[in-house]
Amino acid sequence: MASSGAKFCSEGQPFTVFIEGNIGSGKTTFLNHFQKYQDLVCLLTEPVEQWRNCGGVNLLDLMYKEPYRWAMPFQTYVTITMLNMHVQPTTKPVKLMERSMYSARYCFVENMMQSGMLHEGMYNILQEWYASIERMINVQADRIIYLRTDPEVAYERVRARARSEESCVPLEYLRQIHERYENWLIHGQHPCPAPVTVLNANLDLSNIGTEYVRSESSILEPIIQNTVRQPILASPSKQSKEAF
Repeated sequence: MASSGAKFCSEGQPFTVFIEGNIGSGKTTFLNHFQKYQDLVCLLTEPVEQWRNCGGVNLLDLMYKEPYRWAMPFQTYVTITMLNMHVQPTTKPVKLMERSMYSARYCFVENMMQSGMLHEGMYNILQEWYASIERMINVQADRIIYLRTDPEVAYERVRARARSEESCVPLEYLRQIHERYENWLIHGQHPCPAPVTVLNANLDLSNIGTEYVRSESSILEPIIQNTVRQPILASPSKQSKEAF
């Protein structure tokens, strides 16, 4: 929705990429792959530790255990912490974020509403909250990387990493979140703020490097083209094939 004046953070935003996917899709592993480009890329992981400790209260754990009571306050806090990431300044030309306010809205809040965790009034308040942010703040979005993962694969990974808060997450919940992601990024049932690159994240995490490499050009190429110094980012084998 357009506003009469300039939005907050309309100027000087870097090329911003969201890494999206279900719980257990390998988002953190994907971000770690880009550590080698740390001079160019600002890496922002999901602020889970803040959700685990909001003034000494573990909101993430409460949301999983008592969703009908805690879904609304949890998502409100998610919105605040994610917005802080969206507007966080950086001098680096690329910002790579684990998830975004968009997935919070179109995947997790939508799922809470459709599964009955949110009262309609709570849902409407959150929609007003998102609409106000959209009117007033520029949430930069230039590319979305969707780590597309079968719910069964994600479930096995969640079980293997054994986070205490996720011990009560059932396979059915991951199926629901997968469906919300598909509705948003594949079927276009909600607005998509940027072009989407879909990666096969079902591959074993030890063998998924080829998929990660496939995403590098869509994340880094626009910056390479507009960087005066044009640093060498490719491996020696690729340097011989590509002009920088």
